[in-house]
Amino acid sequence: MAYRDEQLHEEKVFKDPVHRYIHVRDRVIWDLIGTPEFQRLRRIKQLGTSYLTFHGAEHSRFNHSLGVYEIVRRIIENFRHRPFWNEEERLLCLTAALLHDLGHGPFSHSFEKVFGLDHEDFTRRIILGNTSVNQILQRVSPDFPKNVADVIHKTYPNKLVVSLISSQIDADRMDYLLRDAYYTGVSYGHFDMERILRVMRPMEDQVVIKYSGMHAVEDYIMSRYQMYWQVYFHPVTRSAEVILSKILQRVKELYESGYEFHVKPVHFLSFFNQEVNLEEYVKLDEAVVLYYFQTWVDEKDPVLSDLCNRFVNRHLFKYIEFNPNLQLKQWAELQQLFKKAGIDPEYYLEVDSSSDLPYDFYRPGEEEERLPIHLLMPDGELRELSRQSDIVESISGKKRTDHKLYFPMDFIEGLSERSKIKKRILEILHG
Repeated sequence: MAYRDEQLHEEKVFKDPVHRYIHVRDRVIWDLIGTPEFQRLRRIKQLGTSYLTFHGAEHSRFNHSLGVYEIVRRIIENFRHRPFWNEEERLLCLTAALLHDLGHGPFSHSFEKVFGLDHEDFTRRIILGNTSVNQILQRVSPDFPKNVADVIHKTYPNKLVVSLISSQIDADRMDYLLRDAYYTGVSYGHFDMERILRVMRPMEDQVVIKYSGMHAVEDYIMSRYQMYWQVYFHPVTRSAEVILSKILQRVKELYESGYEFHVKPVHFLSFFNQEVNLEEYVKLDEAVVLYYFQTWVDEKDPVLSDLCNRFVNRHLFKYIEFNPNLQLKQWAELQQLFKKAGIDPEYYLEVDSSSDLPYDFYRPGEEEERLPIHLLMPDGELRELSRQSDIVESISGKKRTDHKLYFPMDFIEGLSERSKIKKRILEILHG
């Protein structure tokens, strides 16, 4: 039997708190789960610094990747023998779902910003490079690794396959909303996924939803909206991210200035030199990063030591609502006041902005084409979701943006009571 069709002697199951069980029958999938590159995802948290806000948010990218695989497996089972569905694409869909987050680094988004990296680029490099994952995919067929990478990169010719893991209602979003709600303990990320899976139908270039399932989709869209503002953009989480970014920025600056580290950042050197090779990238996980943060608490450099202490022991920055576009004068004055007070604004004063577009319909010519969710009407016609749903129409295309100013209140309070600088800083911060 060809490797691509080989089934395990006995189905393997993972007990999962969100989907109850995750089922694996394909030898290829089982072998991929066992690779070092995939096992590394156990050591990367799904929600980065959110565990400092929601103490249950300790789940990993490994959990989530299995969850996305399981949702796609269930969707495909429902698609069997339906028009537009090609059973030959089954293994490709399952593999792309499993591996879609393979390139995420530790605390990925903060890390990417400081070092100018892109996790999607590393996902592709792991799939196509000299890795255990690539060896397994090559055994399926010589072009299989490229096909998997193309699905994840959204360049695969069959758009229906791409839409299963990358669209406005896909397996990736469904799993992370349910999983993140479960582990953070919040109530708003829940929606009826089973119902959505039952009403999904394959069409030529995307998955569509039977009209009878519209209310379940409305619930999903609102869940996504709530999760972004209540969990993903939580200001305490963002405060931890700001500090994390500042630590990496400081370490990079110290390295470039020839500073002698007490514990040399060996694992970061290729990142500083912008020569990141794949082998070094996959060796870096959150356990390694946190080891350095803990040792740098004792560094001679006061800024690095303080920032690491804040992150490790959760002494985070305070925050206020602050829009630099509307408060330019105060922003400039605060920077000057911080300098005069001996607090480096480069590391201790930061505006962080969050924005989200919960649902949008396709607008030709826009940078990012967002394929809309289509409803399959009883007469066979396709209708865009917001044309049919008042709830979705009310938030469709509406981008919400939020600005916060982060700062170390303990430093400000530590200034002399008679200090005019302290008085003026507090006046600006308290409005």
